[in-house]
Amino acid sequence: MTLSTAYMVETFCQLANTPSPSGNTGKVMSWVADELDQLGVSYVKTNKGAVLATLPGKNKEKHRLLTAHVDTLGAMVKEIKSNGRLKLTLIGGFEFNAIEGEHCTIETDSGRLVTGTILSTKASVHVYGREAGKMERNESNMEVRLDEKVKTKEDVAALGISVGNFVSFDPRVTVTESGFIKSRHIDDKASVAILFGVLKHIGESGIELPYTTHFLISNNEEIGYGGNSSVPAQVVEYLAVDMGAIGDGQTTDEYCVSICAKDSSGPYHYGLRKHLVRLAEEQGLNYQVDIYPYYGSDASAALRAGYDIVHGLIGPGVDASHSHERTHKEALENTGKLVLAYIQSEELQA
Repeated sequence: MTLSTAYMVETFCQLANTPSPSGNTGKVMSWVADELDQLGVSYVKTNKGAVLATLPGKNKEKHRLLTAHVDTLGAMVKEIKSNGRLKLTLIGGFEFNAIEGEHCTIETDSGRLVTGTILSTKASVHVYGREAGKMERNESNMEVRLDEKVKTKEDVAALGISVGNFVSFDPRVTVTESGFIKSRHIDDKASVAILFGVLKHIGESGIELPYTTHFLISNNEEIGYGGNSSVPAQVVEYLAVDMGAIGDGQTTDEYCVSICAKDSSGPYHYGLRKHLVRLAEEQGLNYQVDIYPYYGSDASAALRAGYDIVHGLIGPGVDASHSHERTHKEALENTGKLVLAYIQSEELQA
């Protein structure tokens, strides 16, 4: 029996199509809990709204923890303009140019959904000429055009829209015949899907793990504190499953599992990194080791919070991170196989 790629891809599609900007993740966390119920995996909900699932292992004195985050980039209504359009404040680390032209949804406090499009304030070339392209894309020069007949601030308020409403972006999920997965929020919903694929496989195969292993589905990673709490005291190894960044100077591609040696927080645990590389080679996996210069993970957040743990970071290679992202089914497969090999391995690094 092997990991089900089809299940991981379908799980990702369902997650990606469930809006969950950091700070407004209730719906997707309900989905996570329901799916764990279907898989027969026990879990608890944390005060911050995350979910901690646990698989008992032979060794109950020393534990492992894996985490992936289900919260995403997003925005909030910063201001209702006099012309009936909206100013935004961004949630997470990205630039306005990454969402220009994107369809979006505003969720009012009553739960009403209002759609719109994110545009520059001088979007029409026929009116503004070259200035339309030269203008800086920032909070002052970008706005949401609502799909409602509104011309004034009062018209917008009548829809129930107010400052502080959450704004989510249309993920535009596409799975191609050639195996590519194109979508927003592959970071990190693909890795959540991978962990669910591993949980499903373990349940169906009857595998007994050498160490009790926790799966933390966090919901605040994009704003810096998703996995920095609710780590059981017995945990000695903490592996974040996030995404591998692709770009100039990187070895990671869209088909491999990326193993992080260092990010903006500093080096990851050398012994655990070598252990992951050894497992990848033993399994014949497509992997690369990389450094992510503008990156932080739930594992590094846990270290900053003071946890005495060995920490690591892996994930599927993802192109155009924090924009309209793309990966491939092979990256999900390679990452899932490495996760499965890791949680079955006998060697601890602490």
